[in-house]
Amino acid sequence: MAKPGRRTLVVSFVALAAVGAAVALPLFQPWRIFTDKVVDEALPGAAPISMPSSSPAAPTVSGDPSGTPSRRPSASTSAKPATPSTEAGGRLISHEHETTGSVAIVRLPDGSRILRLQDLDTSDGPDLEVWLSDAAVRPGRAGWHVFDDGEYRSLGQLKGNKGNQNYVIPADVDLTDFRSVSIWCNRFNVSFGAAELVAS
Repeated sequence: MAKPGRRTLVVSFVALAAVGAAVALPLFQPWRIFTDKVVDEALPGAAPISMPSSSPAAPTVSGDPSGTPSRRPSASTSAKPATPSTEAGGRLISHEHETTGSVAIVRLPDGSRILRLQDLDTSDGPDLEVWLSDAAVRPGRAGWHVFDDGEYRSLGQLKGNKGNQNYVIPADVDLTDFRSVSIWCNRFNVSFGAAELVAS
């Protein structure tokens, strides 16, 4: 039986390499190391900037028996709106990818809660999510894979690898069950970065 020639071996190798690349490239998406997505969201519920009116408000007539008109203060100027309050927070540390920024659990004036990522800077990557977890944050490789070992809750896909972002915390989430936040890569089960939640 004749042995395959050198040309046949080269063609076979190239074909296998092409098949491997077709499978690996969509899985690993290596080009995302060089891409960034910036998302800059305002903090919901913050007091809006008041703009001066173009004309003064018309006076209202009081019940003064003399009939002299008087101005009554409007409700908008006599009461200050409620503002968001921070209940817990922490600084992000790097895990598989260099990650910086901070996280905060914020209660909004309507009583709802969000997780806010502030000044986030991490790598782009495939299938990244924002997780609440009951795991302790460990530095170095020891902390890369711990966040799915116990209880965790995804707050959704990471909106961008840079910027300021808000993630709604569902009303049924008991925050006493969680102690950390992770930027988690579902594709490879690894944390890009994480922060310990400390009560304010």
